[in-house]
Amino acid sequence: MPRHTPSPVPAGENDISWMRMALELAQGAQLAGEVPVGALVVGPRGELLGRGYNRTLLEADPSAHAEIVALRAAAWKLGNPRLGGCTLYATIEPCAMCAGALIQARIERLVYGADDPKAGALRSVPSLAAHPALNHSFAVTAGVLGAECGELLRVFFRQRRAPERRDA
Repeated sequence: MPRHTPSPVPAGENDISWMRMALELAQGAQLAGEVPVGALVVGPRGELLGRGYNRTLLEADPSAHAEIVALRAAAWKLGNPRLGGCTLYATIEPCAMCAGALIQARIERLVYGADDPKAGALRSVPSLAAHPALNHSFAVTAGVLGAECGELLRVFFRQRRAPERRDA
């Protein structure tokens, strides 16, 4: 089972720095008209291996979530789909598809910002990663810059749902 760190998380400086970079990626997604989610993969020696932001609309690809984009970049860079020893940073709790990809990639640790009460697959809805039949688990640290990550999403959806203003 994943080893969940209680929230609020006393994150280390490196976690906060990497999450700030993931937030910058999320802001890039927003500028591109995508849901503002950013992710990156950091190797065992602290090297940036892959980064991504949501690209589902840009690529007309339902699997182009930030986490998947970052995992693909890291695997390509390493020449190996197994990312043992690596940490993935994401601005939001991964969905079931992304949690499955983390398991398949053999990620060692996940650090994420905001919980996703509707689609999160680690704490918010039944945990895919905690299923006893799975052959891999990973450590989970939740809530790193969670307020900032959550606010970025709330503002995005609030603006998207606001009625259009018409100038008279």
